[in-house]
Amino acid sequence: MDLLFVADPLESFRVYKDSTYTMMREAAARGHRLWACEPRDLRWQRGGPVTAPVREIELVAGADEHTDTWFRTVQHREVALRDAGAVLMRKDPPFDSEYFYATHLLGQAEREGARVFNRPAALRDHPEKLAILEFPQFIAPTLVTRDDEAIRRFHAEHRDIILKPLDGMGGMGIFRVGADGLNLGSITETLNRGGAQTVMVQKYLPEIALGDKRVLVIGGEPVPWCLARIPQGSEIRGNLAAGGKGVAQALSTRDLEIARALGPLLAARGLLLVGLDIIGECLTEINVTSPTCFREIGDQTGFDVAKMFVDALERAVAGEAAP
Repeated sequence: MDLLFVADPLESFRVYKDSTYTMMREAAARGHRLWACEPRDLRWQRGGPVTAPVREIELVAGADEHTDTWFRTVQHREVALRDAGAVLMRKDPPFDSEYFYATHLLGQAEREGARVFNRPAALRDHPEKLAILEFPQFIAPTLVTRDDEAIRRFHAEHRDIILKPLDGMGGMGIFRVGADGLNLGSITETLNRGGAQTVMVQKYLPEIALGDKRVLVIGGEPVPWCLARIPQGSEIRGNLAAGGKGVAQALSTRDLEIARALGPLLAARGLLLVGLDIIGECLTEINVTSPTCFREIGDQTGFDVAKMFVDALERAVAGEAAP
């Protein structure tokens, strides 16, 4: 099967920890051919299908995974996305206007017969921070607003809060305000830009000290291990990009409860791969654009997340192809 990965430039991959690379490696081991392009390569013209200039690549056996010599280009081709066995949208956040436009081009490719994972409409319908609002039974006290007075009232009620932008990634733009309210006004002005931008505010969860857990759900089923991303030093953020330490852990009873409640529902909407972020007992985010942590979980536990993923991908493609 020809697999088209729509992703960031291959040369930018840090494959020693890159989940997309682990998908490619598992797929190639099964004999699938690998194609790659960037979202900017997608194009459509009246009278024809959605196409892209792609690179067919091969993985270099024994290559140093800390360099960009991990692949070689076999050939360059112009392909219609509908001709791929599957299209995997693996562009990293942020979910900006160009990402949004790419999902519409991928949606058109779907209408032409392409099999796209995760489904473009589902990517648009599940913004990663706001998607939790559908599941209030699993989340901490949360406020979404532009109104600075509403934020002040929320702080007065909960005393210790977290404020974050809706379009942040990797822990960027996250602030904690304690009971003294120090700098709450300034932080609010910075994040909501004088009322022009919506902010998420949540009760601070002290369990963050034990880690912000990434629970992967594949084809509706939870991976039995999560990666707890533990803040280091005086940092409040556990994100690996913010210096957090990743420690693999077996799923807790609560983790399984949340994953089993959400997994089948999200899978039915076309989300083959989801990353649930859980702090303590609370769901904090639903990652759908380009969930990661395959390598860290595999390296620490021996559980082959990429195998589980490619198994699910093959089943999904076979199911769609069935009469």
